[in-house]
Amino acid sequence: MTQLLWRRHTEWPLLAVAILFLAAYSAQVIMELPPQQDDLLERVIWATWGLFGIDYLVNLTLARNRSRWFFRNIHELVILVLPVLRPLRLLRLVTLLKVLHRTAGHSLRGRVLTYVLGAAVLVSYVGAVAILDAERGAEGSNINDFGDALWWAVVSITTVGYGDHFPVTLAGRLVAVGLLLGGIAVLGVITAAVASWLVEAVSIKVTEETEVTEDSLRREVASLTEQVRELINRLDPSLVKQGDQQGPVSVTSPQPHAPGLAQD
Repeated sequence: MTQLLWRRHTEWPLLAVAILFLAAYSAQVIMELPPQQDDLLERVIWATWGLFGIDYLVNLTLARNRSRWFFRNIHELVILVLPVLRPLRLLRLVTLLKVLHRTAGHSLRGRVLTYVLGAAVLVSYVGAVAILDAERGAEGSNINDFGDALWWAVVSITTVGYGDHFPVTLAGRLVAVGLLLGGIAVLGVITAAVASWLVEAVSIKVTEETEVTEDSLRREVASLTEQVRELINRLDPSLVKQGDQQGPVSVTSPQPHAPGLAQD
């Protein structure tokens, strides 16, 4: 099996695993569950981590140039290994962004609309869950429920930042950095998309106006040509027939005489 074939067959199963992970993690963070249910969700989270680890190892094994693939995909290893801090486990949901990007469509409008809106909603929700997990119960924390966490995530991803809620822990600040970078990226994509649409609209308008102008000029030239033929026909009909037989008449400018030569 090739690496491309493996990815094609595991893309949607990994998407389901990522959604399962997000659901289990969200329930564990937002809801106050008894120890037994909390332990069950923790096992589900670690099971999904194991599936992501298997996918990484299989991709590395099937790669034609393993060292090159390793260094080109070092971020996947970081995402897999780094989240020893609980909130950073949500980095694994980058899988969802990849699927969004691949399924967004081929047209610019469809790709931008699907990818940007999907990424903005996903990153905002993930940021809210992560910041709540990092901040709730910490000393001096001002983010202690999901409502505050979601409000903080929205104002952060839009780069507004009212300052009424802010992280005080190391993990929370790392989440904040990631969310702020995500917000800047989303705004950048939206700005680029709007600029692209404006350029496309202006280009279409200019093309339409050019075509209309060319059609008008062609009609005017045809009308003038017909009027000239009618005038010539009134003067001498034989000139029209002669012109049709000989084709267009080329007009050449008279050659100047060389100085000092006598004219015949």
